[in-house]
Amino acid sequence: MSQAPVVSVRPVVLPAPGRGEDVQVRVSAPVTGGELPIIVFSHGFGESLDGYAPLVDHWAAHGFAVVQPTHLDSRRLNVTPDDPRYPDIWRIRVEDLTRVVDRLDVVEAAVPGLGGRLDHDRIAVAGHSWGAQTASMLLGARVIGAEGDMSDPRIKAGVLLAVPGTGGADLSPFAAENFSFMNPDFAGLTTPTLVVAGEKDQSALTVRGPEWFTDAYHLSPGARSLLTLAEAEHSLGGISGYTVTETTDESPERVALVQRLTSAFLHSTLDPADAGWTAAAETADPLGRVESK
Repeated sequence: MSQAPVVSVRPVVLPAPGRGEDVQVRVSAPVTGGELPIIVFSHGFGESLDGYAPLVDHWAAHGFAVVQPTHLDSRRLNVTPDDPRYPDIWRIRVEDLTRVVDRLDVVEAAVPGLGGRLDHDRIAVAGHSWGAQTASMLLGARVIGAEGDMSDPRIKAGVLLAVPGTGGADLSPFAAENFSFMNPDFAGLTTPTLVVAGEKDQSALTVRGPEWFTDAYHLSPGARSLLTLAEAEHSLGGISGYTVTETTDESPERVALVQRLTSAFLHSTLDPADAGWTAAAETADPLGRVESK
């Protein structure tokens, strides 16, 4: 698919009574085309609506409308651990994504020329790191010990990038003490999903190795495919931004593979007539490998 010019508008404000402050989002979309599928994207810890440009730019240029909320853990909001909302930030994150889907009318109206061009029946969620766990909740994953099913039947596909694995004994002492919500149950994740993991993503949050980040694929019925990136660490080559300082494994080629395969997976999942995923998966080698159920 050829690339289209992209328009991006920020901040679009979604009213959020009881949250403490309204949800600010960035909306990016191609300037032409109709019936655009939608990606709601959840950022990693501390990031914001301005992050992940390598992914968002590519997705929008290849036919998606992308909506990025800023969650309460963003560094720009300075919500500290003594804030009464802090223990529930993981749950508020999920509510942020649901709010975006609820208020797509506001999203459309905020971008000149976007009205009537979104396909509300083709919505995907995606996320990186903590954002991947957030996105997984809308796909059907749950937190062990927490009440409530936060899945959303309006979500038809998912992409989980460096999604944390199982909790309990698999967590490091620091993670077990500070992140009780990192205790997912993937059995209910039934929505078609692509999991992307780095072969060398060794996390201080777990006592296990990089395979921890593949749990969502192995333990859920909905995760159809797993892309494992050779030599990749947590930034997966630099998906969180162009030349960002936290990237430890910078690789434009690796980022390009993530761009290409995530786009193909979402297009094919949201449109059964699109067969691009099968061909794209065969191009992963030598930068990565794809396995499917």
